Order: sequence, then structure tokens, then C-alpha cells
Amino acid sequence: MSEWKRIDRDVRDTLGEGTLWSARENAVYWVDIRAPALNRLSLTDGGIRRWPMPEPLGWVVERRGGGFVAGFQSGFARLTLDPVAIDPIGDPEPHLPGNRMNDGKADADGRIWCGTMDMAEEQDSGSFYRLDPDGRWTVMDTGYLVPNGPAFSPCGRWLYHTDSARRTVYRFSRTDGGGLASRQPFILFSEEEGYPDGMTVDSQGHLWIAHWGGARISRFTPEGKLDRVIPLPARQVTNITFAGPKLDRMFVTSAAFNLPESEYDGALFEVDAGVTGLPASLFAG
Repeated sequence: MSEWKRIDRDVRDTLGEGTLWSARENAVYWVDIRAPALNRLSLTDGGIRRWPMPEPLGWVVERRGGGFVAGFQSGFARLTLDPVAIDPIGDPEPHLPGNRMNDGKADADGRIWCGTMDMAEEQDSGSFYRLDPDGRWTVMDTGYLVPNGPAFSPCGRWLYHTDSARRTVYRFSRTDGGGLASRQPFILFSEEEGYPDGMTVDSQGHLWIAHWGGARISRFTPEGKLDRVIPLPARQVTNITFAGPKLDRMFVTSAAFNLPESEYDGALFEVDAGVTGLPASLFAG
């Protein structure tokens, strides 16, 4: 195929995000935060399903024991489908009703890392959380406008996280026991490049970043140097995951939020990246 193809012309997300590869279902999940809804693409038959959700949904992560943990506007919850059932875990920000979850992933130790943000994108009231398998959460960093990512290096030494509104990708060093240290600006986007959005790391340790407002995805070396650019026809590119039994298929979401109707904005794409990814980690709780 060419470098990219659109998956289904009938699918148009308002704010596609939160891509997730499910090896046990041979499927790709992603959210439409503002619909709100959860989508699923079967790689077995190509079918797409969409489950409406009762409130904004930023991400889902598979649980080792089955089902998902989800990041809703109202906080963390266990989620099962068919039928949809939501079991709240807790709200880390009851004092900030205008905030919502935005992006999150599990690490190799079975913890979830995720960010919150002001839905109006006016206040830097967002924080970066770690949810442990016992259901307790910890604020790991704060002062975010639009948190995105996170992503983890294959060696486990580094965690990447973004404040999109500040056009900055940060790199944290990871400490024993699940802590973080030494947050440093790692990659800075120019105005022409747009805003760094969702990210993933490939099997070679390179960081792939979606460009909101930049109509592309880019690959950066472990040292933070631009390595490759793949243009896409959607203006607001949002999130990336590797999928398939060999982790050699890349899927990319986009958003149609605040844009006139078009053929590609809000579409799901498959991209020929020519590299493989890393397995998705499961939440241990």
C-alpha cells in the first residue's frame, strides 16, 4: 500500500484519541472523547463497532483479568462491554469539575499513567497521575494545560510526556518503585510543526509523535533528533499505536473538532511505518 490509507469512510470522530492494541481480541480500540464513544476495529474481519459513553472518555487500558480501566471525566472506572457496565474506582479531582482525563497508558509493571486537563483549555490545572494496581493514585507532576502521551522507552529508563499547548515533549527518568525524576524538555515543536499530541515508541526505541495542526506523524531518535516525517491528509492528527500479531501495523487517529466537514479530518488511518512496535501493557489491578 502507499504510506497511508483511510480505514472506513463512514467513521468520522469529533476527537479521536487513546489508541490501544488488544492482542487478546486482535483489535484496535480508540476513543472519541467528545462524542463520547469507544470504537473497536477488528483486524480479523475489518468490522468496526462503536459504543456510546455517558461522559467524555479520554482513554481505555486493558486489565489482566479482563475488561478495561477507563479514564472518564469523572475519574477512573472499570469498564466492560456488551452490555456496557461502568464501575467507578474514584475521582482524583472532585475539586476541579471542569477537568477531564485526556490520555493514558499502562507501563510494563502494570501501572497506568495518565493526564488531566481543563476542558476549556484556559487553565493549567491539569496533572499527571499514576494509578497503581491497588486502586490508589498519586500525583506525579502538575501544571499542565493539555497533557498527552505518555510513552515508555524499551529499556524502561525513560518516560515521555507532553504538554501539547506548550509545544513541549518532556522526558523523565524513572526511579525504583515507580517514581519519576529529572523532568527535562526533550523535543520542542515549532509553530509550523503544530502541537505534539499522542505518542508511541517502536521496537528500536524511536519515539513517534502525532502532530495536532501539523498534518503528519514524525519519528524521533532516542536522542530527540528528527528521523522521519510521514504527511497525512488530516490536519489534527492525535494518536498512534502499533498493532497486529507481529506489531507491524500502525494505526493513527485524527480529529474533526472545530473544523468544517472534510474527507479526512476525524478519520482513522493505517500507516506503513516499516518498523514494528512494542506490546501494549495491561493494568495489573
